[in-house]
Amino acid sequence: MIKTNNLSKVFRTDEVETTALNKVSLEIGKGEFVAVMGPSGCGKSTLLNIVGLLDNPTSGELFFNGTEVSGYTERKRTILRKSNVGFVFQSFNLIDELTVFENIELPLLYLGMPASERKKKVEQVLERMQLAHRRKHFPQQLSGGQQQRVAICRAVVSGPRLILADEPTGNLDSANGEEVMNLLKQLNEEGTTIIMVTHSPYDAEKANRIVHLFDGHVVTENIKKLL
Repeated sequence: MIKTNNLSKVFRTDEVETTALNKVSLEIGKGEFVAVMGPSGCGKSTLLNIVGLLDNPTSGELFFNGTEVSGYTERKRTILRKSNVGFVFQSFNLIDELTVFENIELPLLYLGMPASERKKKVEQVLERMQLAHRRKHFPQQLSGGQQQRVAICRAVVSGPRLILADEPTGNLDSANGEEVMNLLKQLNEEGTTIIMVTHSPYDAEKANRIVHLFDGHVVTENIKKLL
């Protein structure tokens, strides 16, 4: 589903040049659950942003479902991203002025989906995530665990092929973190491809493969044996 070939990303200012990714080559197949680990500043989030079509690489190739997309314009990336990629962030990124229902509905509005179909899809995902009774609440009226579950609802409501999770349990206690990881694992078992950036070895063990980055390079890959 995802393939990178010598992918590099360099950030430049007038005085400083920083290499965030340095010739990263990876393949992530459909239905995989991959955890990306490494110290702060090693390029994990940069890799996630490029794979998620939020940014272009400086050099190298990025293939998305067999199509080379590294040179896509922002408009073409947005069109491809809207219908294929869902995001889950450490800080939830919910809009405080919108209700739970309205936050989850946002991706469907961007897709131009009719109101009746939007309502049906949002209600389905609310029931699935056991949040139907919170549909009219605002984010600040929810616990951290509930806010992250809303964020997962928003990520999956449009049926994306790929979910990118950036430290999804970073702001949660252990119980809520475990619940979020179990939700991601369940989504993966149902066929969704997941790439997760994490500092947590415990969370990484939920994945099928662990990729370690250091100074913008892939240094090791661990594939878990299926029992």
